[in-house]
Amino acid sequence: MNSAKTVLIVDDSRVSRLMARQYISGLHADWIVEEASTGEESLLKARQAAPDLVLMDVNMPGMGGIAAAEQLRQEFPAVPISLLTANVQTATRERANVMGIGFVEKPITEARIAQLLATLETA
Repeated sequence: MNSAKTVLIVDDSRVSRLMARQYISGLHADWIVEEASTGEESLLKARQAAPDLVLMDVNMPGMGGIAAAEQLRQEFPAVPISLLTANVQTATRERANVMGIGFVEKPITEARIAQLLATLETA
């Protein structure tokens, strides 16, 4: 039984993607980590990799994280998506709730990543 999961990290910050990748790999060395730096790229990567979890930055050039998350939600209704953002405005949280999307505050920490991954481990 292969319990390895695929996680798609979407963030225009290479440092943020690298940190998230390190945390995920440290917790689950066998999991596949895909990266995208824009909302547009995240849609292409998701179609190729069929991720089990998407971590989505909100503020990115081009298609923002919320627009990309909405499109991913339509294409992959069962895939958990969590917004990663330093923007903790109530409106953003409420939008995420309405879309059935998780919300994680930046900075990304190992504890926050571990909490997100724990939801997948039971799946």
